[in-house]
Amino acid sequence: MAEPQSQADETSICLVIERVRQGSAYRNIHESVLRRVTAGELSKGRSIKEAVRAVRNKLHQVGGAYISRAVDYARLTAQLTSLPGDAQSPALRAFCREALQLHASTRERLPILEEFFYRALQGIAPLRSVLDLACGMNPLALPWMPLAQGATYHACDIYTDLLSFLNDFFAHLSIRGHALPCDLAGETCTPPRAQLALLLKTLPCLEQQERQVGEKLLSNIPAENILVSFPVHSLGGRDKGMVNNYSRRFEQLAGSGRWRLQRFDFPGELAYLLSVSEGEKVEMDRAD
Repeated sequence: MAEPQSQADETSICLVIERVRQGSAYRNIHESVLRRVTAGELSKGRSIKEAVRAVRNKLHQVGGAYISRAVDYARLTAQLTSLPGDAQSPALRAFCREALQLHASTRERLPILEEFFYRALQGIAPLRSVLDLACGMNPLALPWMPLAQGATYHACDIYTDLLSFLNDFFAHLSIRGHALPCDLAGETCTPPRAQLALLLKTLPCLEQQERQVGEKLLSNIPAENILVSFPVHSLGGRDKGMVNNYSRRFEQLAGSGRWRLQRFDFPGELAYLLSVSEGEKVEMDRAD
């Protein structure tokens, strides 16, 4: 009797995913994310119609709310091919600023872009390797990061069309690295080790899916340093006491573990640089 029920569950999952993907905003979300979120909503006893609505709402909270309109990646790629392959070229940097405006998270950071990465990362520069988690458009900020010559840059996100564009971007700049799909709230993410991991404005979105995901994620990120940041106001620009709420909870979460914390307060963004002790670095090297 269990097998027909399993088949029915799989049929329902496929049906919900098919209907969710009829909305253009959800068409390019990676399959593993769609399956996890859909299975979770159906397990609550929802009907197909209810599950479709619930899945779309959750996916909007996770990423869709940050993209106000569909991004024309084909146009961006065409623009990119006509530009120099030098990250410090004024034309290339202007292109990157234009692209960073297309995602709300990076658009908010544009006024402090150079200051943000200089202040937060000067103590660990130059960066030999970067792991950009739930990256969005942030890899296009690499011209403002203190990267070492020949540094590697790996990025992950849930949008497959974005990942394809980022791989074109890395190839154009001859960056050693790759953009790949990764479900941080699931079990499908095994990123490479890095000197620095970026987790920018990501934890609040992930915790809407799973409340305790932050603690689990921080303990499993294979990096010597993690730059974590939080928004200080809502997407609508309202102050909801977010700085106090995020700082209190995060400092309790990260301050009791193996990390040394440095806090940076920027206009529009609160950031923390977490660094492991020298003893922890030795243990990580041994594990490799």
